[in-house]
Amino acid sequence: MKIIHIVAGGPEKLVPDLSEYQDENIIWVGVDKGVQMIIGAGLRPDIAVGDFDSILEDEWKRIERLVPSLRKFKPEKDETDMELAIMWALEMNPTSVRIFGGTGGRLDHFMANALMLGKYKQENPNVTFELIDVQNILSVHLPGGYDVKGDEERKFISFIPIFSDVYGLTLKGFKYPLNNHHVPTGSSLCISNELIHETGHFSFEKGILMMIRSKD
Repeated sequence: MKIIHIVAGGPEKLVPDLSEYQDENIIWVGVDKGVQMIIGAGLRPDIAVGDFDSILEDEWKRIERLVPSLRKFKPEKDETDMELAIMWALEMNPTSVRIFGGTGGRLDHFMANALMLGKYKQENPNVTFELIDVQNILSVHLPGGYDVKGDEERKFISFIPIFSDVYGLTLKGFKYPLNNHHVPTGSSLCISNELIHETGHFSFEKGILMMIRSKD
């Protein structure tokens, strides 16, 4: 397994303790100020990506000293720093990409990050994509069937169609079950569901489904 953790420069208060996500299989990617969060957590970034326009000169010197690989871009570019980091990560043929520091703050950045997961999931169906903060875990899914394990901390589970309607959605083991249901884009039907057993199951036939697991 090759797991890549991308840390962006979103509000630090929304970033979980990164040290809890460390193991020997992890590749750490710092995006702009996110590289400082990795270092601050006592971890070593493997690579830093971005235009670094928000980094001060003394901070940049520290990054040059501590990070073995740097990819610095001009601020005037077609992709965001986050997308450049995701593109690099996918070149490494990972099994999983997790993003931290990609929520909160600027809403345009968050929306772009969330929707990018849908785009790249379509292009890389065998890669698991997650966007994680202290309150939520967001993932995207292609048609098929999936088991969901209970999580006492994040008990609320929402399903949101992205890009197009979702067809044939079935929810089993949930407080509000569904059977072969059509869920239009923009519908709030599947917001704030909960498991009633230790494990639930969801499946659908067509579309792209975003699942968000949250706590209050």
